[in-house]
Amino acid sequence: MTTKTSTILRRALLYVPSSSPKFLEKSRSLTVDTVSYDLEDSVTPSQKASARTNLLSFLSTPRPPNITELSVRINAVSSGLALSDLSTILKAPNLDALVIPKVNRASDLHFVTDVLRHKLPERHPSTPTSESSPLKIIALIESAEAITNLNEICKASPYLSGLIFAAEDFALDLSLTRTPGLLEFLYARSAIATAARAHDLPSTIDLVCTSFRGPEGLKTLEDECLQGKGLGFNGKQCIHPSQVAVAQRAFAPGEKEVEWAVRIVVGDEKADAGGRGAWTLEGKMIDVPVVGKARATVSRAELCGIDVDAVREKWKEQEPE
Repeated sequence: MTTKTSTILRRALLYVPSSSPKFLEKSRSLTVDTVSYDLEDSVTPSQKASARTNLLSFLSTPRPPNITELSVRINAVSSGLALSDLSTILKAPNLDALVIPKVNRASDLHFVTDVLRHKLPERHPSTPTSESSPLKIIALIESAEAITNLNEICKASPYLSGLIFAAEDFALDLSLTRTPGLLEFLYARSAIATAARAHDLPSTIDLVCTSFRGPEGLKTLEDECLQGKGLGFNGKQCIHPSQVAVAQRAFAPGEKEVEWAVRIVVGDEKADAGGRGAWTLEGKMIDVPVVGKARATVSRAELCGIDVDAVREKWKEQEPE
């Protein structure tokens, strides 16, 4: 399987309400992997039309300099508003991705895919050009039905580029009470991370942390990020700009993690040159899966702007034991 995981970085996905021109303009100053300009939950029914207009205007002006990916969360296909959202938003020149809420079954993505093929055929993943990169879809998983349909959802669209876990809606669907340990979401989170990996989707974006005020809130956020990373997620939804730096740091490889990975890569290059398939490092066996994970860590570190060359220089004498 050819992995796409190293080519897209969505350590933080920050929601910005599209009904507020003030918030749209304020987002220009942000430094974040992905912003999702929201037409769904943060916009009241009476403001939907004006929010679309605001957003089209904003996404038709020069791109914010430090936002890597500009996405829009449209209204759910089941709401009856998705086509109106798409008809307006797909005219925007600066649009990289669509966030689709309440994806309960494959047909929800089939609908969006058909609209994209009709309105923007030049941005289909099979026909990229130097002027037009493929548009991407990120699907929000919010219900028990969605969890049971994950396999079909992951195969539903060539535009699909990631899954997001919407914990609050999922809790509502199952009548769950959210607890600090988040154990009530363990099955759903593991299912989402596993399905995304099985279908080679580059992004798995974890639940929103509702705490963000003060040092205690940011500590809770960091703990949640590290827990999600341990379950196989590689990004976090954010609802406030103050959460972005914590999430992006947590979902980047740490200093010790990068050092260990570089040592493995350097040692393996020498082991390979000597015809050795497995070797040890500090008493730990190093074989093909371990080396694969190390190479993935090094690639992600480079994508995150970490000076991997300096670490490699430090450990250039590393030998396979």
